[in-house]
Amino acid sequence: MNNGFQRRHLASPGPARIGIFDSGVGGLTVLREIYRQLPQESVLYFGDTARLPYGSRSPEEILYFVRQILTWMASQNVKMVMMACNTSSALALDIVQSEYDFPILGLIRPGAQAATQVGQRIGIIATQATVNSQAYPSAIQELSPQTPVWQVACPQFVTIVEGNQIQQPHARQTAEAYLSPLMEAQVDTLIYGCTHYPHLAPLLKTILPAKTQYVDPAVSMVAAAAKELDALGLRSNTAAWATDFYVSGSAKDFRRLAVQWLGHQPQVSQIRLPELAPQPVPSVDAHL
Repeated sequence: MNNGFQRRHLASPGPARIGIFDSGVGGLTVLREIYRQLPQESVLYFGDTARLPYGSRSPEEILYFVRQILTWMASQNVKMVMMACNTSSALALDIVQSEYDFPILGLIRPGAQAATQVGQRIGIIATQATVNSQAYPSAIQELSPQTPVWQVACPQFVTIVEGNQIQQPHARQTAEAYLSPLMEAQVDTLIYGCTHYPHLAPLLKTILPAKTQYVDPAVSMVAAAAKELDALGLRSNTAAWATDFYVSGSAKDFRRLAVQWLGHQPQVSQIRLPELAPQPVPSVDAHL
């Protein structure tokens, strides 16, 4: 299978890159959009596979993980970082944006904005941590106060995707149970509130009504990134270099799982993130 993900491999360090991170393969949905919308940009991808799923983690843990990843990316010649993780975007984005000297983009507001432009009854499927944060309903209500919103935590979806279990019968049973409240609410628009969830699109579309509209926040986030790169004079005007993939867990497992979405088996390296000194986090709850 080749769906356009293959990148030409060039043989030198290359220019400043856009950093993307997620807990696993979910961020490949963002990578796909960068390849489509920003084909000249070089990318550094990190999957924190040793600590997935993020959705059951505490806000304090998520903030620490994000700071570790950003500190490492700061040493890797990135010019921008895109949080390809809704949980991180919901719990840490506002805090860390002022802590690093490169722009950091999240998924929540772009996704909310896209949904309010097309939907009158909006449903959200997300991790437990993202649901608990109320980030999507807050963003939607700010943009469109009269629009009703429903959200459902889907903790098993990441496990299903990362375990390559989408075709198994229990995946459909799980999806039907999660989507039932949204179907009862007659939502007309569904936000993928986790970057893993678009991988489930073929399954979800067999369960929800045919008229349902789907919002992938990655599309809007990358469009926002393009505008920011232009505004800051950071847009690349040379050919993109091969994407570098790094993980905190098994490189072999990531390669095996990623190939079905990349269309080729990527070169993946395992790394150890830097340990950071403990920092006070009183502002975490303030952002929920």
